[in-house]
Amino acid sequence: MSRRLLLIRGIVLVTAILGINYVVWRWLFSVHWGAWWIAVPLVVAETYSLIDSLLFGMTVWRLKERGDPPPAPPDLTVDVLIATYNEPIELVMATARAAREIRYPHETWILDDGDRAELRAAAEAEGIGWITRSADWSGMPRHAKAGNLNNALLQTEGEFLLILDADQVPLPEILDRTLGYFTDERMALVQTPQWFVNVPASDPLGSQAPLFYGPIQQGKDGWNAAFFCGSNAVIRRDALMQLGVSRYAHEIEVAVHRALRTARSVIREALKNTDPDQHEVRQALGEIQYDIDRAGRELARDVALSDVTFRFQQRVSSIRRRMVAADLRTLHEDLAVIATLDRLADDPDTTLADVDESVLAQMAHRDWSPLGAVETVEALVRAVDIDRAGEAQPIMPLATISVTEDMATCMRLHGMGWRTAYHDEVLAHGLAPEDLPTMLTQRLRWAQGTVQVMFRENPLVQRRLSWPQRLMYFATMWSYLSGFAALVYIGAPVVYLTLGVLPVQALSTDFFLRLVPFLVVNQLLFFVVANGRPTWRGQQYSLALFPVWIKAFTSAFGNVYRGRTLDFAVTKKTRTEHEGPRWDLVRPQLIAMGLLALAVVIGGVRLAVGQATPFGTAFNIVWVLFDLLIFSIIIRAARYRGYEPATPHATEERHE
Repeated sequence: MSRRLLLIRGIVLVTAILGINYVVWRWLFSVHWGAWWIAVPLVVAETYSLIDSLLFGMTVWRLKERGDPPPAPPDLTVDVLIATYNEPIELVMATARAAREIRYPHETWILDDGDRAELRAAAEAEGIGWITRSADWSGMPRHAKAGNLNNALLQTEGEFLLILDADQVPLPEILDRTLGYFTDERMALVQTPQWFVNVPASDPLGSQAPLFYGPIQQGKDGWNAAFFCGSNAVIRRDALMQLGVSRYAHEIEVAVHRALRTARSVIREALKNTDPDQHEVRQALGEIQYDIDRAGRELARDVALSDVTFRFQQRVSSIRRRMVAADLRTLHEDLAVIATLDRLADDPDTTLADVDESVLAQMAHRDWSPLGAVETVEALVRAVDIDRAGEAQPIMPLATISVTEDMATCMRLHGMGWRTAYHDEVLAHGLAPEDLPTMLTQRLRWAQGTVQVMFRENPLVQRRLSWPQRLMYFATMWSYLSGFAALVYIGAPVVYLTLGVLPVQALSTDFFLRLVPFLVVNQLLFFVVANGRPTWRGQQYSLALFPVWIKAFTSAFGNVYRGRTLDFAVTKKTRTEHEGPRWDLVRPQLIAMGLLALAVVIGGVRLAVGQATPFGTAFNIVWVLFDLLIFSIIIRAARYRGYEPATPHATEERHE
């Protein structure tokens, strides 16, 4: 173990001890319950920050610096896939030409989601492959970049895939420096940093992310949890295809279990409402109940889904024919529901998964006639979309549950036992957003996608992940909740300076002896972990973009749980010419800065007239000044007019 890693672990332990000591003391002895409306939110925000600090400490506990990679094995087959939608053709071709010049033998493909004849002609003229969506995608969900890549996976054959965004120009040695990791037969993915050529040293938009593309990814790598970032990564095709087949089988199995569970309830209700003297009918219903249980047992033994559902349907159909001559007195009132299920079975755009649970519950508990119940059971199982007729292709290796396909895909790969690696060497040069509107759109998409994954496949409950892997994924998701904590950190000093309400029992010696050492050691941890990389800009934006993080959380919640469309757009890469600063985009931050500045003035007046204590006022003014220093980056970002000199291949939009 290196001395640096020993030092990091020592600081992590001290930070954890000091942080836990402070927050426990705050909850037990320091909360000003008389002002609970600000005191409780503040201590909750502090608890959130402590958990964030502990997760960061766990991340860097096993920070892995891999150094030089193993040599690349000869004779591997590689496809370089360049995903594009509507970027300028010359930009895409510049990336494609650089990809063609990669030294390791490979095939280069442009994945043109815009289906542009001129781009196809340009690619073919230079001997570069060109792929667009097949006709199967017409009228089907497109799934943005994930759909583009999934389509290409079925049209290419390389054992390994180098995935690049249209603006990420690869260096010739990129495959030589990454393929060696795949001598480990369980290695699924090798991620390299994203680095941008059009970012000044001051990085006013916080584009370079040196903490993430460094210690954070290296720390996750130590726990086998380094994840896919959408570009500049090499992936083993077999891992992706195994994932696609596994997910297909899992989703169909879930639908079949759901259908059988509802069918069991339907038959149970029918038995309750069948006259005891109707022996033949009750026997038939009992046979179906037995067949439902048998189908469940067969699924538990991993019998092929198609075999289970076919035999079950044949058996139920046979019983239904026997019952046609039975009592039909209440059949007509069941026909409406049966027709709905039949439409579901015949509609390729709708599957059983689209039916609301409340509808299934209503089916399960209504008063069913015997024949109506049998018809319903039959229709329920037929409604399971084994062929996935509502999708362009049944196998979707890259996850389509989020607007950012990368994290969800990688988390599923880890859940299947695959390994990943983070190679900390810049091997491609890309383009970052060059104005505030573009940056905000990009950050919103990233945050929305991450929160979508948290809601849909919370890593904490993914049993096939190790606990460290669960926490590594959760740490990234948890960080996007900082917007709510930021509101409290803005509001607490404002409340004290304007109203004199203190959210703690007192600004006592005990308070500062617990808080200050924790803050100092926590910053020391960032300093040591960064090892010379600038981290201040990232810390600024974690607070300054609080409206973006809140919007991402609320919009993703509405999308996942209420079916709302995401307020989402692709990221423009070039600034709009002749346009002044977009102050409207940072109105919440400007309001917060105004309130903080006004609070300082009011606090000064209250101190002058003897309504406030000098120490409490001074402490909160320092807090306000720190918040204003954080928010000052927003002013710079709004005024930023792009990198000079301008890049020779700026792009208009990127599609992800």
